[in-house]
Amino acid sequence: MSSISTAIGLQRMSRVSGYQLNKGSFSNETPNLPQIVAMFGEANVANQGSITTQALQITSAAQAGQVYGYGSPIHQMSRILFPISGSGIDGIPVFVMPQLSAEGASQTVIEWTITGTATANATHTFVINGRYNLDYQTYSFAVAIGDTPTAIATKAANAINAVLGAPVAVTTAAGVLTFTTVWAGATSANINISVDNGGSAAGVTYAQTLNTAGAGAVDLTATLAQFESTWYTTVLNPYGDNGTLAELEEFNGVPDNLNPTGQYSGDVFTPFMAFFGSTVSDVANFTAITNASARISQVTNVLCPAPGSAGMNWEAAANVVTLFCPIMQNTPQLDVNAQSYPDMPVPSTNTIGDMASYNNRDLLVQAGCSTVTLVNGAYQIQDLVTTYHPAGEVPLQFNYCRNLNLDWNIKDGYSILQAIYVNDKVIVADNQVTTAANAIKPSQWKAVVYDYFDNQAQAALINDPAFSKSSLNVQVSSTNPNRFETAFSYKRTGIARIESTTATAGF
Repeated sequence: MSSISTAIGLQRMSRVSGYQLNKGSFSNETPNLPQIVAMFGEANVANQGSITTQALQITSAAQAGQVYGYGSPIHQMSRILFPISGSGIDGIPVFVMPQLSAEGASQTVIEWTITGTATANATHTFVINGRYNLDYQTYSFAVAIGDTPTAIATKAANAINAVLGAPVAVTTAAGVLTFTTVWAGATSANINISVDNGGSAAGVTYAQTLNTAGAGAVDLTATLAQFESTWYTTVLNPYGDNGTLAELEEFNGVPDNLNPTGQYSGDVFTPFMAFFGSTVSDVANFTAITNASARISQVTNVLCPAPGSAGMNWEAAANVVTLFCPIMQNTPQLDVNAQSYPDMPVPSTNTIGDMASYNNRDLLVQAGCSTVTLVNGAYQIQDLVTTYHPAGEVPLQFNYCRNLNLDWNIKDGYSILQAIYVNDKVIVADNQVTTAANAIKPSQWKAVVYDYFDNQAQAALINDPAFSKSSLNVQVSSTNPNRFETAFSYKRTGIARIESTTATAGF
C-alpha cells in the first residue's frame, strides 16, 4: 500500500514528527468566469513618445490621464469606467493596450469666428460633444457689456483649456478660436462643437468657419499578439467600423461545430466580445454595419448604439461595458435589459429617431444590432446582441451577449473541475480497484460532472440537468491510453425578453 502522507520522506529513519500543508479543493461549485477588459485607444500627441504599447492595468481615470493624456480616447473611456461618483465597472480589471498613432497622423482642427461687441451681460458655453461640462468643470464663460470678439475668444479659450479632461486645446487670434484635438488620427474626426448662448446672444455671433478632419489608421497586430493565454473577455474598441471589425473577427474566430477558429479553437478557447459605439440615428445606417454579409455569421463585434447623441462613439461602448461586465461576473444568469447608460449625452431634442419605434428595434435585433430607448433622459438598453444572425436559424445560438457569456461560464467552471480531478491523473478502468493517489476513473469523473450540472441548474445557467446527465459520455480512447474524452449537452436558460398576454373579458 502506498503512503498516505509525504510530510516526512519514506527514506527517513531517525525519530521525527512532520506536518505538511497542501492546497485542496473539495467543492464542485465553481466561481463565475472572471471578466477582464482590454481597452484599445490612442494616447495624446504629447504622450506618444513616453508610452509603452504593452498592456497596463489601470484603476482610475486619473491614472489613464497621467499615462496616456487627459482628453485622449483612453481617458474619455476611463472616466466612464471609473467615474468620480458611483461604482462604475465595480472592480473588474481593466488593461489598457494602446496603439501608437500612425506615422503622419493628423489632428482634427475646427475654427470658430466671433463677431459683434457684447451689448449685455450673458453666460455662453461651447458645447463639446454634447457636454457642457466635464467632471464638474464647465465650458461656460461670462460675456460682459463691451467685450470685443478678441476678449470673448480669450475668455472662451481660458474656460475650455482649464477643463482637465477636455478633448481639445484652444488657441485664439483676433476673435477666432482654433480647437485642435489633443490626439491625432481618424478617430479625432468624431469631435463636434456647438455654442449655447443661454437664450441671450448679447449682440455676439458665433460661426464655425473651418473643420479639417484628422486622419490616420492604427495597426492592431501587435496589440492582439499580447493576448496570449490571458482570457480577456471584453474588448473596448474605439475605432468602430473603420476597418477593425474584420480584424477582430479574424483573430477571435467562430465557434463552428466542425472547425472552430481563433480564440474559439479547442486548444485555446479564450474568446471575447468587442464593443464599439455608434451615434447614427437611421435604421439603414445601423444595418449597413451589422447586416453586412461579412458580419452575419460572426460572434465577435457588439454595436453599442446611442442614436442621435453628440457624444463620442467610444463613450457609448464604454457605457455598455460599464453595465455589462459587473452583471456578467456577479450574476451571469441575468442580462443588462432596462439598464440605463450612466454617462452619455442625449440629443437636445430628446428624440432618438428610428430606434424609438418597436418595429424598428425588432428589425434591428434581427439584423444583429443592439437597441436602446430613451427613458427619463438616459439611453436604456433593450437588446444587447452580437452581429450574429444567420438566416433560418431559430432560435439564434450566439446573438445575445448574455448567452455567449453563459457558454463561457460553463466552459470555465468545467475547466476548473477538469484541472482538479483529471489533468495529469492516472487513468484507471472503472472495474479496477486502486488506492493510488492522483487516479481517475471515468465513473468518478462522471459523478463530478453530474454534480456540476446540478450546480449550474441551481445557479440558473442551465435548464433540465437530467437532460445533461443523460447526454454525458465519458470514455478512455481505444487507440490512445492517454486520451480521456468527455461529451455532453446542456440547455441554456432564457431571459423573459418578450411577454405576451391575452385577456378575454365578457359578461
